[in-house]
Amino acid sequence: MSDTLTITPLDNVWVQVDAPDGVLRELSEYFQFEVPGAQFMKRRAGYKHWDQKIRLFKLRTRTIYRGLVPRVVQFAEQRGYEVISHVPEVVGFGDDLDEFLEDMELPFPLRDYQYEALKTALNQERGIIVSPTGSGKSYIIYLLQRILSCKTLIVVPTIGLVTQMAKDFRDYGCTEEIHGIHAGKEKQSDARIFVSTWQSIFEMPESYFEQFECIVVDEVHLAKAKSLTHIMESTPTTRYRYGFTGTLDDCQAHQLILEGLFGNVSKVTTTNELVAEDQLAPLKVKLCVLEYPEAARKQMRRVQYQDEVEFLVSDRARTEFIAQLVKHLKGNTLVLFTLVEKHGRYLHQRIKEVCNKKTVFFVSGEVDAETREDVRVTVEEEDNQVIVASFGVFSTGINIRKLHNIVFASAGKSKIRTLQSIGRGLRTHASKSHINIIDVVDDLRIGAYQNYAWKHAEVRVELYAREKFPMTMHRVKLEKFAQQGPALNV
Repeated sequence: MSDTLTITPLDNVWVQVDAPDGVLRELSEYFQFEVPGAQFMKRRAGYKHWDQKIRLFKLRTRTIYRGLVPRVVQFAEQRGYEVISHVPEVVGFGDDLDEFLEDMELPFPLRDYQYEALKTALNQERGIIVSPTGSGKSYIIYLLQRILSCKTLIVVPTIGLVTQMAKDFRDYGCTEEIHGIHAGKEKQSDARIFVSTWQSIFEMPESYFEQFECIVVDEVHLAKAKSLTHIMESTPTTRYRYGFTGTLDDCQAHQLILEGLFGNVSKVTTTNELVAEDQLAPLKVKLCVLEYPEAARKQMRRVQYQDEVEFLVSDRARTEFIAQLVKHLKGNTLVLFTLVEKHGRYLHQRIKEVCNKKTVFFVSGEVDAETREDVRVTVEEEDNQVIVASFGVFSTGINIRKLHNIVFASAGKSKIRTLQSIGRGLRTHASKSHINIIDVVDDLRIGAYQNYAWKHAEVRVELYAREKFPMTMHRVKLEKFAQQGPALNV
């Protein structure tokens, strides 16, 4: 007789798996992964006695996330083990969705993929919907909570998205009170719809989340962060659980954590499909390869990663090139950087000096939500506007239709950050035929040596090719920019 796994639901977060000890150890190894970047953590204080492994099946308690039950069944089938599951099947909405939609008097007709996303979510009662920026995720979320008609918590990553989600709902015809929560705001309300940043509620006790029958996490790719994982683990009574995102990263451990917390992944459409249907603006990726003088290449040969970053962000010729580039770009431009003090402020200062016929804004995490919204609205309404912003603030969720150019002034190799940043400019507008993505690539190669920024750029180029984004390459000799601009003062 074969070994048997018995799966018993404990709540809406966890299930317990009972099986012989040897099978349970196999299961633990099956759901074991090394932490990404673990090789850089081994010498760090606090990690001395940890083997840098993620174990999704807890051997001591024999528990695993409920959303991973299909994976546990798959594990058992691969090994010829019998499975007895006490997890009840979801009834779902079946064919009743059409009747609901007919009675709702929709403000906008549903696109086919939006309908399928809604149907999938309602019939599974949980899940991850992958749909790119501009595909109308907020509309799907709005209809989802309206059909379910239960107390709903919508979790977003930034203060700006609290305001934007509430505005979107009102544009769709929502007349109910929407209780927004961010720093300093009251966390309790009689409202049925809550919209909160995860930072504002992650320390709330489990009893706080008992009031919600539905939880929706927007930009769910961020839910691998410990604080968001804690929120989802604090919702054992919450029946409906959904995550929305434009993209997921390629790390298997991260995807399985998300599946465990939310359910199966459903990819409903792609950027290319939306461009082909004229739902999104076409994009053109322009790789600006900065060729550094030989002396600089020799100087930076085989330095540590952080030393290379310090060199790049403080290089006067590089800053001058970006400022001159922005000056000559037509339309509204978003310039994205990573380091605020060491790069962003000086970059903003120099762009403002060079682009004296344009309005230049600076946005970082220190800028309050109201000011950020004022900047967004101004750019939507005016011409020749420039926003110099940190990736952390403007790479996710902020919608600016009247955006013609995005400049990556300091990019890395993150698939999610790259695609999310591109998404800021994909929405259509009467003033643009396409969106320019200008990727600044730093070429410090010498001999067989390849610098970090170059290798990161190669990862981005592979991503652009995989996504079938049209690309052109433009080589720029930095020497001609070296004598321009004031001395650095950072």
